[in-house]
Amino acid sequence: MKAKENHLNFWDCERCEYCGGLIVEKKVTLHRRLKGKHLLVENVPAGVCRDCGAKYYAANVLKTVEQSIRGRRKKEVLVPVYSL
Repeated sequence: MKAKENHLNFWDCERCEYCGGLIVEKKVTLHRRLKGKHLLVENVPAGVCRDCGAKYYAANVLKTVEQSIRGRRKKEVLVPVYSL
């Protein structure tokens, strides 16, 4: 048996608090607004409900996101904004 098959991930057997769906681990993009600026944090590991899409984050992941937002690993890109 491969080591990965034997390893349980953080979200195994967890259920969504909203719909009861199964939660699976995925990489997501986290959208935040800070001091009037829009921030995107890519490749964030999260538990995502397979049924309703609700996202859950482990505490250590949120701490890493906070450190990234404080400037440790920042890149800036221009994004066009359209208004209707």
